[in-house]
Amino acid sequence: MIKNNYRVIGVMSGTSLDGIDLALINFNFNKDWSFNILKAETINYTQEWYKKLKLLVNFSKEDLMDVDNEYSIYLAKVIQNFILDNNIENIDAICSHGHTALHKPEEGVTYQIGNLPILEKKINKTVVCNFRVQDVALGGQGAPLVPIGDQLLFSKYEYCVNLGGFANLSSEIDGKRIAFDICPVNIVLNKYVSKLGLAYDDKGNISKKGIINHDLLNKLNNLQFYKDDYPKSLGLEWVNSNVFPLIDAYNLSIEDVLRTFVEHIAIQISKVLVKNKSVLVTGGGVFNSFLMSRIESLCNNSIQIPEKQIVEYKEALIFGFLGVLKLRNENNCLASVTGAKVNHSSGVIFQS
Repeated sequence: MIKNNYRVIGVMSGTSLDGIDLALINFNFNKDWSFNILKAETINYTQEWYKKLKLLVNFSKEDLMDVDNEYSIYLAKVIQNFILDNNIENIDAICSHGHTALHKPEEGVTYQIGNLPILEKKINKTVVCNFRVQDVALGGQGAPLVPIGDQLLFSKYEYCVNLGGFANLSSEIDGKRIAFDICPVNIVLNKYVSKLGLAYDDKGNISKKGIINHDLLNKLNNLQFYKDDYPKSLGLEWVNSNVFPLIDAYNLSIEDVLRTFVEHIAIQISKVLVKNKSVLVTGGGVFNSFLMSRIESLCNNSIQIPEKQIVEYKEALIFGFLGVLKLRNENNCLASVTGAKVNHSSGVIFQS
């Protein structure tokens, strides 16, 4: 039933493996959309799940199906606990992204685990999920999907940039929403800092001690992806093939690797932003103050960081919103963003 108020739980697990983000959100439509995040929480992965998810790209299709079933049961338990711990009642749907196992849109393949019907059976709530597959079937990249939320929930900003496993951007150009992945961020930084036994480089304190290797920096900046026009998206497979071997060939200290890659990120972001425009920046990378200082020093823009809850839970918020749009049978995937044949309403509904 189409209505103007929705109460949903948005669920997101990103490539940086920070954990599962859950957000209880009220959405209200009155000429324009507004939202209120009521509760939000991140559930860290156990070491066992962290290791397993990190290696998903190496799994066979058969092994992935087994992991998919196991992960769907695990995800259902996480969501159930969130509902019970916060005494949540009267929700319209659980809107879940799942976790990306394979993303090769050029081969017509994208696979997110945690999107099985067992999710609805375990939770006994309507579930909206599997948002990417239809877009890839329609010739799109299956990513990024967040821009419809940027367009309808954060329209006062001329650019929305998210710094997660990858940096991505969305903006309005000539009356059309455009969006694309810019470059890897935490998926690379976290890998190298993990060699020091750390989950992340707190405030960028390690990277700022390093020295830029300009030869490596030049090679990173000259990767073909940065010359390609949008729509375009990145996945772990691309990083494994193009970035890690390049970095590892130099045998640099962790500090120098981090410093060089921070500069690479800042350069790539500065190249895609038109100067003197307002930029909303969200995602875990916002807490890397050294990275943010390098981005601000190379860009001539008004950089805005919103309240912490939006920084940390914007993707969970927007996947909740994608689910609401699907429930209303309204477009939640934009052809101008993903390269699909048409705008469309993507996702699967498992009705409770």
